[in-house]
Amino acid sequence: MSRRTLQVGELLREELTDIIRREVKDPRLGFWSITRVEVPPDLRSARVFVSVLGSDEERTGTLRALSSAAGFIRHHLKPRLRMRQIPDLEFRDDRSMEHAEEIGRVLRGLRLEQDPVARPAVQPAATTEDER
Repeated sequence: MSRRTLQVGELLREELTDIIRREVKDPRLGFWSITRVEVPPDLRSARVFVSVLGSDEERTGTLRALSSAAGFIRHHLKPRLRMRQIPDLEFRDDRSMEHAEEIGRVLRGLRLEQDPVARPAVQPAATTEDER
């Protein structure tokens, strides 16, 4: 990627986040975050990667809401960007955070298997006066 496409991608990420938070009033939108925006050299389209916290239904609903609001969002982008043509927006699911969490969980499990000292200490059960 060139410096120009990286700059446009970052600018789009910031503006899209602001527009979606302030202007898009769709009840299907859940707890979301735009992780990155990929723009090809011709700057005519943009792949917007969205991370959604929640169930698969919430993820699907949020992505559908964003896709259906793409024209509305592009309309609000026009006065904010100094570009001849506003890119077509394609929203995609980004599960990289879930993937990173799973890798961390597996690595912690392996470390505990290999290093018995790192295992959490098991607390003995509390005894009452009658059991002594």
